[in-house]
Amino acid sequence: MLAAALACAPLHGAGGDASAGEAIYARCAACHALAYDRSGPRHCGLIGRRAGSVPGFAYSEAMRRSGIVWDAPALDRFLADPMRTLPGTSMAYAGIADAGERADLIAFLAIATASAACRGSAGR
Repeated sequence: MLAAALACAPLHGAGGDASAGEAIYARCAACHALAYDRSGPRHCGLIGRRAGSVPGFAYSEAMRRSGIVWDAPALDRFLADPMRTLPGTSMAYAGIADAGERADLIAFLAIATASAACRGSAGR
């Protein structure tokens, strides 16, 4: 169903290609899912959400106090180098060096987090 939503959605939202971003999101799936928490928090409702605010998820103190609201520029900075952008984060991931890949991933997240897969989930 998500693939159908991506096929109907503009592919270059947020300056990236959402279809390419879906493949990049597979890397995130080791720790994250759209509709439920894993070792990382769920991504449904991510765009516009305050960092560290998914109820019941055990965030680092740094993330809870960051004041970040997830939009395209904030995600781009964070995804480039999470540990440098937010010292103390528990997201021990080197980041995505390629700006195009980050744009593609952000475009996917913008579409996916508003998709039927997320509607009705406890994503916010």
